[in-house]
Amino acid sequence: MQGQTNKQILREHRPRSLRNSATDAERALWVRLRGRQLERCKFRRQHPFGDYILDFACLERRVVVELDGSQHFDATAYDEARTQFLQAAGFVVLRFWNNEVFGDIDGVLEVIRRELAGRVRTPSPPNPPLEGEG
Repeated sequence: MQGQTNKQILREHRPRSLRNSATDAERALWVRLRGRQLERCKFRRQHPFGDYILDFACLERRVVVELDGSQHFDATAYDEARTQFLQAAGFVVLRFWNNEVFGDIDGVLEVIRRELAGRVRTPSPPNPPLEGEG
């Protein structure tokens, strides 16, 4: 791994280990987000972006969903800096406590659904012309 930056190592290895050790709340929400179940939007879980790993991200609508457990009581400054970074990059950040996912997952999904519906899909770059065209 010589020559890799911390960002490269983070991007390549940490998301995989986080996906394999997801919290119960993350697993419960992922079951309802995966497979384009919500507004036909694709979500990625444990997606690297900058120096951060996002719990759930819909890149086409620029929506990030973060689940916070008790460890976040002491991390408000870090969470705020992270949110500001993501907002500056054009994302909206939705934060939910784990107990919200367990107690009212339909309400959590409704908030996410409304945000997705209100955001314009980020256009994909056009496909290059076929060989011999253009």
